[in-house]
Amino acid sequence: MMMVRRFLVLAALMFWQGGFTFYGAVVVPIGSEILGSHQEQGWITRSVTNYLNLAGIVALGVSAWDIAVTNDSVVWRRRLRWALWAVLLLTLGLLAWLHLRLDELLDLDLLRIIDRPHFRNLHNWYLHVSTVQWSGSLVLIATTLFAWRSEDWQHSPRAAGEP
Repeated sequence: MMMVRRFLVLAALMFWQGGFTFYGAVVVPIGSEILGSHQEQGWITRSVTNYLNLAGIVALGVSAWDIAVTNDSVVWRRRLRWALWAVLLLTLGLLAWLHLRLDELLDLDLLRIIDRPHFRNLHNWYLHVSTVQWSGSLVLIATTLFAWRSEDWQHSPRAAGEP
């Protein structure tokens, strides 16, 4: 069961944050170039972010399960993992809220931004929160790997005093 849990954690986090990284680093620039502007690409991104947020809900659910059941003997790391998880949950909620506020500033029938200065301000916040989320996810992944290493060590014959 441990390997299934770990596989699900890795798959969920890779899909969520790996997808975000690939989308931001590759798809957005190429889409903007092909479509002619960042605004045109933004109409696609508007829909894609809904799926990223859904992937985040799944990844955080699986991660919570992992944090709760991983037998990590290092107390501060277990607390750090929960704190990082809480930050990721908070940023996910904030991004969903910002997404709704941004949508209110769009005329979807005419594909235009109703209040460009307000939209730009909220979008900048969206980008900053996304950066915090991405950074936190990297730290969570690193601490998860160390927690798993600790758990493996505790289950090893050497830790049990066997030759």
